Amino acid sequence: MKIITRLALANFSVALCYSVLAQDQEWRTYGGDLASTHYSPLDTINHDNFNDLEIAWEFDTSNFGISPEFNFQSTPLMVNRTIYTTAGSRRAVVALDALTGEILWISRIDEGARASNAPRKLSGRGLAWWDDGSEMGRIIYVTPGYQMIALDAETGTRLKDFGLEGIVDLKQEFDQSLDLETGEVGLHAAPIISNGIVIVGSAFRPGRMPTSREKPKGHVRGYDAQTGNRLWIFHTIPQSNEYGNDTWLNNSWTFTGYGGVWAQMTADPVLGVVYLPTETATGDSYGGHRHGDNLFTNSVVAIDVKSGERKWHFQTTHHDVWDWDIPAAPILVDLNIDGQKKAALAQPVKQGFTFVFDRETGEPLFDIEEVPVPASDVPGERLSPTQPIPVKPPPFARQGLSEEELIDFTPELRKKAREILEKYRYGEIYMPPSLAEADDGTFGTLFMPSQTGGANWPGGAADPETGIMYIFSKSDVGRMSMSSRPDRSDMNFINLQSRDAPPLRVDGLPLIKPPYGQIVAIDLNLGETLWSAIHGETPDSISKHPALVGLDIPRTGQVGRVGLLVTKTLVIAGDGGAYTNKDGEQEALLRAYNKLTGEQVGSLPMPAQQTGTPMTYEIDGVQYLAVAISGGNIPGRLRVYKNQP
Repeated sequence: MKIITRLALANFSVALCYSVLAQDQEWRTYGGDLASTHYSPLDTINHDNFNDLEIAWEFDTSNFGISPEFNFQSTPLMVNRTIYTTAGSRRAVVALDALTGEILWISRIDEGARASNAPRKLSGRGLAWWDDGSEMGRIIYVTPGYQMIALDAETGTRLKDFGLEGIVDLKQEFDQSLDLETGEVGLHAAPIISNGIVIVGSAFRPGRMPTSREKPKGHVRGYDAQTGNRLWIFHTIPQSNEYGNDTWLNNSWTFTGYGGVWAQMTADPVLGVVYLPTETATGDSYGGHRHGDNLFTNSVVAIDVKSGERKWHFQTTHHDVWDWDIPAAPILVDLNIDGQKKAALAQPVKQGFTFVFDRETGEPLFDIEEVPVPASDVPGERLSPTQPIPVKPPPFARQGLSEEELIDFTPELRKKAREILEKYRYGEIYMPPSLAEADDGTFGTLFMPSQTGGANWPGGAADPETGIMYIFSKSDVGRMSMSSRPDRSDMNFINLQSRDAPPLRVDGLPLIKPPYGQIVAIDLNLGETLWSAIHGETPDSISKHPALVGLDIPRTGQVGRVGLLVTKTLVIAGDGGAYTNKDGEQEALLRAYNKLTGEQVGSLPMPAQQTGTPMTYEIDGVQYLAVAISGGNIPGRLRVYKNQP
């Protein structure tokens, strides 16, 4: 295993770094804070000057790996006037001068076959910064090959007092046996550090067509941030005699895998709690081998950060077969509900629901009803008879599928869409998966939101001063067509469509009518939607479609994975896809909205869509706005704007 570290140290002194901290506004964690609000109180960038922002600098990741990366998802940190980010297909860690973008140091580990076999490759979504108050700080991140590394934040050198020469092998001390080179586990997310403890999740390959029902389990662990010693492990699939084990019938807990945390986590250091948003068990669309509710999958789990013991939990989907795992960090915000102050947790989920709890006790702050849902007729499947649905807030995404939702640009397109729809089963939310070639002539079930959700890994953002949550919501259709393929898997059924199944597009257009992307504002104090705004331009596939020539199609918005930044006055987010502008060039817009009304108050052109969540910082009274962009023929770039002083 080869370690590569290159140093080009900054020439400003440590004393100077600390002297400016009082006037600088930093961004020390992935979510802006441990509460995952993605909020900054800065307002130097505002509606008056957003259109006039200038590019301060750009960092191009093209050469950080054997080939360029076109899905650069990092949200950088800014500490002590230094930007820290992951970059490139080998997931290098790079330190940059926050004023100029000059490279200060680079650290990279070459993991060989361990990385090439990894299920979660490329640059990942970021890293963590920590200090104990007596040192400059350390950077902690997880490699593609699932090793945790601690670096000196000033020099980029590995810290020898952490793990073994600065490395903790996360495939070990995992309470299961994994091959160090081929073991199927990794992580895109940044670790979270609270109360001196690093909490690390795990991620696997997509589970729609697993080769086997026997897969690694996604346990969560806590490590000492100073030494790298493992302090605890929480079994997301409970072992024998552990709470929740009885929700796995017929000893299915012994072989079923996944159920980990691939999303970002959230922590409350005052309560000493870390909150885990867990994923689905193997496999995503069929659970005939794992009867029962399957705790603690698809759950928000509150864990004592010191001991790893469960304090409370809530399962948002029982026995999931829709791939509606929890994709994003819970958001911690203090609310005023019916005149009472509440320390709350808001958990957006793929279905488009927002579950709101007392974050100390787990008590729902708005009623949650167990609603009867349809049963499955897939052989061997046994679904939960009910699913939890919050009374408030209203869904932020479109749910269920009917003829009313179909594309309506022209009567001819609508007719074709109806013909496609009738070849599938469809209906209200929680319509179960069905056979790819069913006796009734259908080719599976169509549903909305799709497997990638109304919301996905970027999640939401919140204003801690007002208790308003903001979230990007997309609308597209998913398909579940269950096929028995013993040549592909030892599971009885996997999600694999029939060759005769019609496509989910109408002459290349979406099956459903717009909008396809929106930003939604929800007042969590009242449990009410405040506003929604279409986000993104009309895609070229629609605006330039020959069947729509001469028609006035209102702006449709775009699907994508769009993270939000909230400031004192604005909600800021980039388009999730590019379009061709009036000059014939591909571009995407970075947009600013009035956070109280949803009115768009500014936009900036970018050569590619936003692929990471924006962050902001301020140095010497100048506010900077950083966003990862990539896509099309544009490799990953970190673009940094600033206001003109």
